[in-house]
Amino acid sequence: MSQRLQNRHALLTGAAGGIGLAATAAYLAQGARCTAVDLPREPSHELAELSRQYGDRLHYVACDVSKTADIDDLLAAAQARFGPIEVLFNNAAIFDLAPLLASDEAMYDRLFAVNVRGMFFVMQKVLAQMVAQRSKARPAGTVINLASQAGRRGEALVSHYCATKAAVVSYTQSAALAMAPYGIRVNAIAPGVIDTPMWQHVDALFARYEGLKPGEKKAAVGKAVPLGYMGSPKQVADAAVFLASDEASYITAQTLNVDGGNVMS
Repeated sequence: MSQRLQNRHALLTGAAGGIGLAATAAYLAQGARCTAVDLPREPSHELAELSRQYGDRLHYVACDVSKTADIDDLLAAAQARFGPIEVLFNNAAIFDLAPLLASDEAMYDRLFAVNVRGMFFVMQKVLAQMVAQRSKARPAGTVINLASQAGRRGEALVSHYCATKAAVVSYTQSAALAMAPYGIRVNAIAPGVIDTPMWQHVDALFARYEGLKPGEKKAAVGKAVPLGYMGSPKQVADAAVFLASDEASYITAQTLNVDGGNVMS
């Protein structure tokens, strides 16, 4: 199936690589016009390649989502380029871990500033725009927040990150109920272990605290998945296309696990 998002304006945060990049590519392939957002001043090489492929249907904006003033500037730039936002893929996040008794305020503040504060205020401000600019001639808006299987449980070394992703699930449910009267759907995706460039950083952290060899943690978590392997960014992006499309028109307040069977809910 193709062109499921024809001419819809999608805003995607954390779009420079990994899952965000895969979702941007998938949305463009389905006919969307995409505002791709990330922290660096210039787009990544991969986003630049997509821009050459899809031309003026891709617009890059640098933004620090932990700063609400930057979010206001982002939405103004996005709307000036492509008009009202109809799809939000709310993906920007960071990862860190440490033993519970060794984690400090700086780590806590960093993770919550991006993964919770940034996620919430991007969502809130986009939803306000969607409500203000509703039109019978335009499909009702939809939001997809990126949670994680880590938000479904606790982990001894990953307490702050787990808590931030649990917050994503909770805010998704509350926002979906608040937006239901407007016909705006809000859902989340909880990826499992996905083979992205970030896993090099994650693997190194686990190696440090668990006394493992480089690559050992990554190999172990892949084998532990019921389907037997780590997922790909494209597999998450496929779910993101579905949730953004009219095929998911009766789905809201849900967090879809894309994790090879790691979490059963």
